[in-house]
Amino acid sequence: MALDKKVGDTLNAQINKELYSAYLYLTFADYYEDRGLKGFANWYMVQVQEEVSHAKILRRYLLDNDYQVKMAAIAEPDKTFTNDLAPLQAGLEHERYITAAINECYQAAYDVHDFRTMQLLDWFVKEQGEEETNASDMIKNMELFGSDPKGLYDLDREYQARTFVAPTMPM
Repeated sequence: MALDKKVGDTLNAQINKELYSAYLYLTFADYYEDRGLKGFANWYMVQVQEEVSHAKILRRYLLDNDYQVKMAAIAEPDKTFTNDLAPLQAGLEHERYITAAINECYQAAYDVHDFRTMQLLDWFVKEQGEEETNASDMIKNMELFGSDPKGLYDLDREYQARTFVAPTMPM
């Protein structure tokens, strides 16, 4: 069964959104590096790897379904930060945007009864739930502990331990 054009176009657009996410999170990592918070920078560098892997999963899916992938320009992030909480808040806002975009992809597949694509997107729906929870938890942690130098140090050390684990897709 050929991939519906609207479904393919929506997934192709999502590739760009995932790559933009990586680009955006690089700016978050840079902010924290400049502040000397290498753990927070590490957290976002892992996020960069995750977002690129999400784009690669979608790209592979389109290619495997004989759909021509079209790479679009990645917009320049326009965020600037004045405090350590601001990138975390921007991260949650962005994850909510990506959740809405994944839902649009799902809706496109649902509208044409493309159950195979819906199955792929089930993984992304679950992943976005985890992404929003992580982003929200980081905000709560910063609000609770970030104003205390020792608390901020401990958070930074905790985030420094995060490592990238390549996602495994259900088959």
